[in-house]
Amino acid sequence: MADTPKPTEIAEIDHYRPLFEQGWLNKTSEIKPGIFCYGAKPKNTNAVGMPFAKEWNPTDEDWQLPENWKSIILEGFKDRLDKYRSLKIFMDICVRCGACADKCHFFIGSGDPKNMPVMRAELLRSIYRGEFTTAGKFLGKFAGGRELTEETLKELWYYLYQCTECRRCSLFCPYGIDTAEITILGRELTNLVGLNIDWIAGPVANCSRTGNHLGIQPHAFVDMIDFFVDEIEDVTGVRVEPDFNRKGAEILFLTPSGDVFADPGTYTAMGYLILFHYLKGLGLDITWSTYASEGGNFGFFTSHEMAKKLNAKMYHEAKRLGVKYIIGGECGHMWRVLNQYMDTWNGPADFLETPVSPITGTVFENAKTTKMIHLVDFTADLIKHNKLKLDPSRNDNLKVTWHDSCNTARGMGYLEEPRYVLNSVCNNFYEMPPETIREQTFCCGSGSGLNAGEDMELRMRGGLPRANAVKYVHEKHGVNMLACICAIDRAVLTASMDYWVPDVGVTGLHEMVGNALILDGEKERTTDLRLEPLPGMEEEEDV
Repeated sequence: MADTPKPTEIAEIDHYRPLFEQGWLNKTSEIKPGIFCYGAKPKNTNAVGMPFAKEWNPTDEDWQLPENWKSIILEGFKDRLDKYRSLKIFMDICVRCGACADKCHFFIGSGDPKNMPVMRAELLRSIYRGEFTTAGKFLGKFAGGRELTEETLKELWYYLYQCTECRRCSLFCPYGIDTAEITILGRELTNLVGLNIDWIAGPVANCSRTGNHLGIQPHAFVDMIDFFVDEIEDVTGVRVEPDFNRKGAEILFLTPSGDVFADPGTYTAMGYLILFHYLKGLGLDITWSTYASEGGNFGFFTSHEMAKKLNAKMYHEAKRLGVKYIIGGECGHMWRVLNQYMDTWNGPADFLETPVSPITGTVFENAKTTKMIHLVDFTADLIKHNKLKLDPSRNDNLKVTWHDSCNTARGMGYLEEPRYVLNSVCNNFYEMPPETIREQTFCCGSGSGLNAGEDMELRMRGGLPRANAVKYVHEKHGVNMLACICAIDRAVLTASMDYWVPDVGVTGLHEMVGNALILDGEKERTTDLRLEPLPGMEEEEDV
């Protein structure tokens, strides 16, 4: 594993390179340690039927490509050009205006010109011109075309996995080119010849086998929730009583496995449990699944077909249990898949009902086809109808800023609802600069399967723009907590904050809801869910 440079070294970025003076078509890139993820393990690719499983390392000269690798990729490319009209358009209409160039967090953080979205897409587009257009076939580099060689394939692979598919670049493209879709389809092509990464293939295989990314068996899932139940009782004096796999329940709850097995997401899961216990007396009838125990979808970073398969498990489980609809927890790609792809891939879910809150009577028309609503929507509706007893002063030790997660904010326009909830459970909220939030939000820097340990330099470079905005409000307002509604964000932003802004922690929204919620019969709380003293309770905890 490569050593990660110190923050002072990474922050010294030279955004000028003589690449274009030399002619970028004439110069391929060196694959550097710390900037790439390890190749997929055969046990993982075999588990889900991905082709050409093998032990391989991106630094090896021989990538063990199949003998007919070129024809496989070109046939796959042609098939996708025919199948997805958008891909054909994206290959043809870019005028290389550069409007997207400085919008990518990886280009900002690395200074590598091939991390400009236009250039990353050009790596694939040049092969398209060279192999599929008349001008490119006859004129080659004069028409911006390249032949598909092992060298160009390696370079393409290297940069496809330096994109988190966050779509910030697409927001600024005057032609509406979605570079994230180019990355997704480019990855599909490399996967045809066995060039996946293990940090994606592993979670995909686990999810296919056990229902969650971490490969956790049902009994271990229950054990972890039971641990949370004990922790909640220690903090509140109230013992919550979740149930699992109950047929006939009204609602199925699904959340990313990171909330159940990885800090700080575990505190968010405790917030879910506290909320559901509170609402049980008001008529909430909800169950967890230990089989479809994952809301996230790493298949989305592999291929459309794999994403479709993993998305379907949630609906199979809903049908098996006979629920009316689904509530989903705080996850990014779960909600982008649901919002942008579900109806095409697996829907509409006609065997379920349009969600109606059993407590407020609100009909969630936005979920009429997916039959699945975001827990933040559900919570915001409860707050609007004064159904929750909240004490936001319990979070007064926190000065909070809000990270708009790419997939929920830019991918589905989810901007006001989380802020409404946050302002209801927190008295000290400060926004980051406007060009870094809402639709223009910066990515965490490690999404789309890049949150591995071996590419930490890439992650820290990619996380720099977000961290820089956090540092601004930290220095101006004393912000000490970054809140978000994505499990990947909670995992990777913790490392990013430790690296760039060490005095800022990371939290999920429903952790703060759980802290603020006043339960019937609770004891006087002295700590929050992290067992840290509540404001004014520091001396009691010392005793």
